[in-house]
Amino acid sequence: MVELNLQHFAHAAPIPAQGSKPLGAYLIDSGLITQSQLDEALLLQAWQQAPLGEILVSEGWITRQDVQGALSEQSGLQIADPECLPPNPDLCQIKPVDFWLNHNVIPWKRVGPILLVATARPDRFPIVREELKDCGHTIIPVLAGNDQIDDTIARLFSAPLAEAAETRVEPEQSCRSWSLRSPAWPVVILVGVATLFIANPLVGLSFLVAAAVLSLCLFMCLRISGFLAFIWHRCAQKAETAVPGPPQSLPCVSVMVPLYKEREIADALILRLRRLTYPKALLDIILVLEETDEVTRSTLAKVDLPSWIRTIEVPELNGLTTKPRAMNYALDFCRGDILGVWDAEDAPQPDQIERVVRHFASVKEDVVCLQGVLDYYNPRTNWRSRCFTIEYNSWFRVVLQGIARLGLVVPLGGTTFFFRRDKLLELGRWDAHNVTEDADLGVRLARAGYRTEMVDTATFEEANFRAWPWVRQRSRWLKGFMITYLVHMRAPLRLLKDLGLLRFLGVQAFFLGTVGQFLLAPVLWLFWLKCLGVPSPLDAILPVNAITVLIGLFLAAEVTNATIGIVAVWARERRFLVPWVLAMPLYFPLGVLAAYKALWELVLNPFFWDKTQHGQASEEGPPPA
Repeated sequence: MVELNLQHFAHAAPIPAQGSKPLGAYLIDSGLITQSQLDEALLLQAWQQAPLGEILVSEGWITRQDVQGALSEQSGLQIADPECLPPNPDLCQIKPVDFWLNHNVIPWKRVGPILLVATARPDRFPIVREELKDCGHTIIPVLAGNDQIDDTIARLFSAPLAEAAETRVEPEQSCRSWSLRSPAWPVVILVGVATLFIANPLVGLSFLVAAAVLSLCLFMCLRISGFLAFIWHRCAQKAETAVPGPPQSLPCVSVMVPLYKEREIADALILRLRRLTYPKALLDIILVLEETDEVTRSTLAKVDLPSWIRTIEVPELNGLTTKPRAMNYALDFCRGDILGVWDAEDAPQPDQIERVVRHFASVKEDVVCLQGVLDYYNPRTNWRSRCFTIEYNSWFRVVLQGIARLGLVVPLGGTTFFFRRDKLLELGRWDAHNVTEDADLGVRLARAGYRTEMVDTATFEEANFRAWPWVRQRSRWLKGFMITYLVHMRAPLRLLKDLGLLRFLGVQAFFLGTVGQFLLAPVLWLFWLKCLGVPSPLDAILPVNAITVLIGLFLAAEVTNATIGIVAVWARERRFLVPWVLAMPLYFPLGVLAAYKALWELVLNPFFWDKTQHGQASEEGPPPA
């Protein structure tokens, strides 16, 4: 039967005759939809940038196969099956893979001078035919589903796409070539400190005390600046004009959800995604799986995915299985103008996409990224989850809000950030080898002259409430911060030129302050020995007045942290956490272990991704509005 159809094309007209009736009429005549369903779908299409068939499918009224059959009847085009009858790989060399991806088409068969090209959108095919006019063939469209075309492209080009996913970022801004010899000056500093301790322990200790105090001051200044900017904005909010409504025509939004060895989370994840209120015809949710991840694949096989959720498997190559590599690969197959990222355990607010689209429509073109608030849905699990929630609320609901208002570099949070897709492609996507690809991307977009703003929406995650998993997760973050800082400080003067002085100082305060506070915490603990009246090694290098001043500085830092924490959890649904703010000094010491684990891995295994296991806690109720 297939051969007969192919022979038919040898005598077919170059351009198939179009049906005289609209697609909806064919569907009604076939008894697949009712007139009322068509009227409702046409009403939705008036303000959604989506094909009529996609709207009908997303509403659950028909299947994609039904739409494809009606399109075939309307256009007179044959339906191709690239899965059962795969295309000749040689045909795909006519154009680079980016061409087939951008147009979502693939050459299916050649019959003499005729080249049959599979498409899911015959209305857009004239552009494809025009760009293929010099290929030496007569171009005729045939019909195939979007997913069939994507699967075929992935199968034919898996190796080059997987390789490109690892090398998208320019070498000078990537850590893939990082080694201990690459950033020479940090190694010189470490060797110098070690030499100082051997030659003169007191001088070495003096250096560490100075570094600890400097990192404390840097991070405290950053937090105070963010806090004050947050308070100023809150006071001025009433004078601001109302936020404009959503654009008249809503865009398609893709959201990637990277999954790796997720056995417990699948059912809860799909349930949370179903809560989203954005038009499903404009939602493109992609579950990103590793090719070798049998655990997640078998788990998802038991779940009935809605039409607007699909899976993409990332081919294995060179043994690298990081989240940014997987997202780089999946980005090639995203269909939205706006691209977002959620984690496996995320519970986004139902109207999150609407808020993102509305915010993008109201800002200037240089705002290419929006970062949402991250919060936790299990703060009552134990003491550690309470402190973790206070920490995240302090950062995302207060300090980061102020940092963004000040125009400083915003280190992205790994989830609930949304990009203008074309700008993300321009920036080179994510650094596939960086284990904090989010913070790195925040620096790179600022270096390119773009800005990140905070968007008024929250995503609720699972607080890592067990001690050793907390250490493993925090060590990955700290290792990534170390690598990101070392990579961008390869050429400090160039970084200063790209960012400007204020944002350059902000980068120093965040990365040196965050890492330094954990690595050098044991040095600061020596001051508390003095408060307890216990003899301290500091007695030999610091006068009593200096120690008193520094202890006052430490107390000021703790008061600052407590104030920010109280403000952050003062909302009604989080106010039960206020007493626990006083326990925060007992929460962070475990981070010292994480910091030295990170430093050890930085030397021996810098690209190792220490995965956090999800699904260990359940939601304690509906996420706060």
